[in-house]
Amino acid sequence: MVGPQVVIIGAGVVGAALADELSAKGWDDITLVDQGPLPEPGGSSSHAPGLVFQTNSSKTMTELATYTVEKLCSLDVAGEPCFLQVGGLEVATSEARLAELHRRAGWARAWGVAAEVVGPDRCLELAPMLDRDRVLGGLHVPTDGLAKAVRAVQAQVERAAARGVRVLERTEVLDVRTDGDRVTSVLTGAGELPAEIVVCCAGIWGQNVAGMVGMTLPLTPLAHQLAWTGQVPGLAGQAEEAVRPILRHQDAGLYYRERFDTLGIGYYGHRPMPVGVADILSVDDARKLTGMPSVQPFTDEDFAEAWRETNALLPSTAGAKIEEGINGLFSFTTDDMPLLGESARVKGFWVAEAVWVTHSAGVGRAMAEWLVDGHCSSFDLHACDVNRFEQHQLAPDYVVDRGCQNFVEIYDIKHPLQPMEEPRPLRTSPFYQRQRELGAFFLEANGWERPHWYEANAGLVEGRDIPVPNNHPDDWAARYWSPIVGAEAQYTREAVAIYDMSALKHLEVAGPGAAAFLNRMCTGSVDKSVGAVTYTLLLDVDGGIRSDVTVARLERDLFQVGANGNLDLDWLTRWLPADGSVSVRDVTPGTCCIGLWGPRARDVLQPLTSDDFSAGGLKYFRGRRTYLGNVGVTALRLSYVGELGWELYTTADQGLKLWDTLWAAGAEHGLIAAGRGAFNSLRLEKGYRSFGTDMTFEHDPWEAGVGFAVKADKPEFLGRDAALRRREQPTRRLSCLTLARPGATVVGSEPVYAGSGDAAVGYVTSAAYGYTTGAGIAYAWLPAELSTPGTQVQIGYFDSRLTATVAEEPLFDPKMTRLRG
Repeated sequence: MVGPQVVIIGAGVVGAALADELSAKGWDDITLVDQGPLPEPGGSSSHAPGLVFQTNSSKTMTELATYTVEKLCSLDVAGEPCFLQVGGLEVATSEARLAELHRRAGWARAWGVAAEVVGPDRCLELAPMLDRDRVLGGLHVPTDGLAKAVRAVQAQVERAAARGVRVLERTEVLDVRTDGDRVTSVLTGAGELPAEIVVCCAGIWGQNVAGMVGMTLPLTPLAHQLAWTGQVPGLAGQAEEAVRPILRHQDAGLYYRERFDTLGIGYYGHRPMPVGVADILSVDDARKLTGMPSVQPFTDEDFAEAWRETNALLPSTAGAKIEEGINGLFSFTTDDMPLLGESARVKGFWVAEAVWVTHSAGVGRAMAEWLVDGHCSSFDLHACDVNRFEQHQLAPDYVVDRGCQNFVEIYDIKHPLQPMEEPRPLRTSPFYQRQRELGAFFLEANGWERPHWYEANAGLVEGRDIPVPNNHPDDWAARYWSPIVGAEAQYTREAVAIYDMSALKHLEVAGPGAAAFLNRMCTGSVDKSVGAVTYTLLLDVDGGIRSDVTVARLERDLFQVGANGNLDLDWLTRWLPADGSVSVRDVTPGTCCIGLWGPRARDVLQPLTSDDFSAGGLKYFRGRRTYLGNVGVTALRLSYVGELGWELYTTADQGLKLWDTLWAAGAEHGLIAAGRGAFNSLRLEKGYRSFGTDMTFEHDPWEAGVGFAVKADKPEFLGRDAALRRREQPTRRLSCLTLARPGATVVGSEPVYAGSGDAAVGYVTSAAYGYTTGAGIAYAWLPAELSTPGTQVQIGYFDSRLTATVAEEPLFDPKMTRLRG
């Protein structure tokens, strides 16, 4: 036998893809089980209209879709294709949407998908039924098309079965059994299936299956309307199922696909219609009523506006009628991303949930790699990992509310900084009252209310050169922006400011084995003297970056880890030694942190304590516990903005007192509170990376520019050998670009070009204006041969291109004199 005993629950497009991919990698003890008949078991796959638009703001989601297209194009059932590559066309009926299509074209090119924004005449050539007077332009992606979902299920199940996968249809899963913290079997109506690995691909029933092992899935089934017309005059006589591009009219929440001489119409403009898992009919009951469990009765009144808008956009449809329709169930999550990975608490229980047909085969491949190889080499899955969520994001009301809102906003034009509106506020630091008093403009991150700037600092703008982004107040980059951002950034470099850093994840690692454990997990040496602080990396087994962290040794057997999110907690917990010598816990909710930074930071801090905070008294990357007035703090001499200062941690109950103590002490030194906008500008001037944006699981330390944090002569750490092998031949590098045009700036995820063609050579990660350096800054992944300082490239920004130059980094204080002073 090759591989463990695997049971895949759910034989829709995801389960079928996984069975195919796993068996292709050589595992030979796999059982695929579904409660319904194959290849149409009754879940979302069975009624899915099959439209595949690959373009997504997420590189990972686009790549998953691209693999799905490539694979399905290679599959057929008895000569009938599993994919009809008719292309995709997204049309704009407003200037705002047309601009958005240019942005989407940039994403597509950045992620390697050929795309072109075309004019109204070309739109009419591609989709002759369009009203020429309503269309301003369109985004054409020739490789998009129609997935034949049921056929794809059949093709992949047949391939898997031919390799020995056992397929059990019409078999209900009753329970997933465990022994301690590990799965042992799956109980079905046909008996018990031994299992070392169980993968839940149950779709809209995922919550039920996950609940069998006590796991909460933040997933909401919502009904989405799909209607079919009778014969449309403009399609009369069409003998092929589809010959013209799938069509999307996002301004009205609509999409269209041909079916011979009829038209399928999907609609997202109606009210959200969430459905509780307990209310989904059984396979047998559904067949008597709607045909399948994932189909609910069509509500004509919700579709009325869709039909009016369809008649206006496609006048030929006025000569047709709606002949049939469904309210079909699909899975929505709180952040629009899939749920992939292994349970944090039950070993061997995996999920591949909230995956639509568009990404199905890609997810099948990703999960197979993850299961067999221990990591996914084809896709960066950090934003898809099921263990990414904070506790509040698992609350039932939150899950439903966010799922419904994401349904409403599915086709909205969203700014990357656009926060959720409800439910807020969810998480506030102890400083929230003071921040409101200072006129903080709050954005939201992971539930936290985070000031982006403070209206109290409006007076600082006068007399400063703060360019409006791209010299236009209505520019995309000028949204969620104020000139106060620039003033706060400059003032931090001139004087002193406090920053609320409470939202950053703080972990406590403790126990007699803590030093040895962290030393094995980290690329640097953390087994140092008490008070040492180390910037280091966590690597995966393939040498890719899992996270960058700071590790402070507070006591012999107690460490504080400044982490990036819940995935770091999950990662460290998974590698804990079995002997109980180490514990890891999240202390973020009970703590808070202020960054006190700027040339006058020591003038504010030193009078509050008898401890020596001089340059020699507490050196850079050292920490100590002390009192500031009546507040006990842990002071770490770190700075993410490139200025003298400290991260000051205290317990949540003393947080407000810490703020007030510093505020009073700083009055004579001109202390201000500054926001996240200034913070981001300052950190890019210093070249500091942000994990999840600038670097992710797919990158290694050297190409990301953090190879200095890897102690290559250290004999052992997780991922060491793989990382050192990857060091030898870097093909790409994270590079600092400065924009040539005065005031020019971008926002992130834009394509980078080396010439005048449409083929992108890289993409932007983080971007901001450098208010000290006086130029727009963009970090971008580029081919190694284009990463030499002085190289000129172009950044695609909507329908224009901005000249940029690769620069030496850091742009500010390269000798680190301000930090070490």
